[in-house]
Amino acid sequence: MKAFADLYSKLDATTSSNAKLAALRDYFLLASPADAAWAVYFLSGGRPRQLVPTKLLRELTLTVSGLPEWLFEESYHAVGDLAETMALLLPESVHNSEEGLATWVESKLLPLRGLPPETLTTQLLPLLQQLDKRSQLVCIKLITGSFRVGVSKLLVTRALAAVADIDAKRIAQRLVGYTDLSARPTAEDYLRLIAPLSEEGDERSEGQPYPFFLAHPLQLPTDEFETAIGSPQDWLVEWKWDGIRAQLVKRDGQLWVWSRGEELVTDRFPELNVLAAALPDGTVIDGELVVWKHAPAPDVEVDPEQIKDQIADQPTPQRTQGQVQPFALLQQRIGRKTLTAKILENLPVVILAYDLLEWQGDDWREQPQSARRDQLEKVVLTCDQPQLQLSPLVSGDSWQDLDRQREASRSLGVEGFMLKRKDAQYGIGRTKDVGVWWKWKIEPYTADAVLIYAQTGHGRRASLYTDYTFAVWDSGQENPERKLVPFAKAYSGLTDAEMREVDAVIRKTTVEKFGPVRSVKPTLVFELGFEGISLSGRHKSGIAVRFPRMLRWRQDKPVAEADTLQTLQALLPQVSRPETKQEAALP
Repeated sequence: MKAFADLYSKLDATTSSNAKLAALRDYFLLASPADAAWAVYFLSGGRPRQLVPTKLLRELTLTVSGLPEWLFEESYHAVGDLAETMALLLPESVHNSEEGLATWVESKLLPLRGLPPETLTTQLLPLLQQLDKRSQLVCIKLITGSFRVGVSKLLVTRALAAVADIDAKRIAQRLVGYTDLSARPTAEDYLRLIAPLSEEGDERSEGQPYPFFLAHPLQLPTDEFETAIGSPQDWLVEWKWDGIRAQLVKRDGQLWVWSRGEELVTDRFPELNVLAAALPDGTVIDGELVVWKHAPAPDVEVDPEQIKDQIADQPTPQRTQGQVQPFALLQQRIGRKTLTAKILENLPVVILAYDLLEWQGDDWREQPQSARRDQLEKVVLTCDQPQLQLSPLVSGDSWQDLDRQREASRSLGVEGFMLKRKDAQYGIGRTKDVGVWWKWKIEPYTADAVLIYAQTGHGRRASLYTDYTFAVWDSGQENPERKLVPFAKAYSGLTDAEMREVDAVIRKTTVEKFGPVRSVKPTLVFELGFEGISLSGRHKSGIAVRFPRMLRWRQDKPVAEADTLQTLQALLPQVSRPETKQEAALP
């Protein structure tokens, strides 16, 4: 554990990518395979579920430190991190443990989950007292599931590539699925990551997906597209779906479904299991998981070739014989541990397929985009299952023509267009070395809202009020009894200088304090941007917005002129309205 804690300190102490890369390489060269396996897991974003309830950790710290609760809370809010606060307040220890990271995680930390509170209370402190302060901090972060350090998965990949003397792309392929929530990395797993090419086995076995190819944002005026990226005829244009990116993997008679976050989600979408029998082995499809309202089936038989011609001719999502539903409905599927028959009936999902990565067991990623698309259309047509739909192509004579079509995005429940060069290969991550994808999104929804609550941030923002709650008026300006109704929280979008300026205003206009939260006099108006909006019975406003962030501080706008709840309701997409009663009926 000590060696991993030392690595954490080195990574946390520098912003230099080269210094972090050197620290990672040095650690992996000296660590045992078992310790290195867990280090890769945590550094690449793997986070087991919280092992000990936060309430118990607070009570333990209060007991051993002898601090009154109010002082502990003040300390926590000043530090901004529970693990750091605990490590500072716990008494000095003998710190005599020489055991490695793997032993600590597998034999001491993971067994804590599920123990009764009285057992945890007696076991946890003696456990922590075996470690020095630095190791205690890392250990508590692992216990709380909050382990983070300024290292990207790409940097870990580069470090492993340097250790193994292997192309980083090969390491990236081997790492896919490594941090799945159910994963328990072993020494053998680590040795496979760094195995010489001559000794590697089948890296695509056991349902492993490929690294996802990611798009770059396209933020140019339309009249500059031709100069910047060429003619529309060089590109495949598709709708940008508002769902969950996923890969379908069919091998050895089994089907696996992986999210872009490299989480195995097969069990959450049981209606896709029919594709196991419909797709041949050695097939991997990239696409979008969405809730889909199917169109009624035709009463007459149609020749398959005729259907294929019709699919090629239709430019809009209607060609897939249905309609994508709001992301808010998909969230209901994501957040439920138990899927009832009613949920499966009311919120059916489909995969909108837009790329073919493997066919008949062969890796197709080096094939041009146009060839992969042609074969994908044949695969979807042959599969002939409603759970697998083809993501439609959109055609236009010019970028201006496509821009006009893009204006229909909101009514179709999509976020704009995806542009994929016809000669592009399928790359790894957000790269341009083998081709490029662009995401040409529509402008976000916007609303002018009033800041009414503020909370301190975390880490370097722990001493500033940076997390805000915003509200809109519940009626028009003419109503003298109108009130502000909270509807969104946001913490990003301002510069550091603006954050400090807003923090000063918050401290001067505080009305009440509720622990770390301050209620403030309504004096500040901000323009918020958000990607989606839907009805919600869980929020006081009846509205839920997706990915809210601050676009600008409206110092030019009086509080009285902020937007109203009725303004937000008018933004609700029509596609979501027929589903609201259905949502309310769900258990």
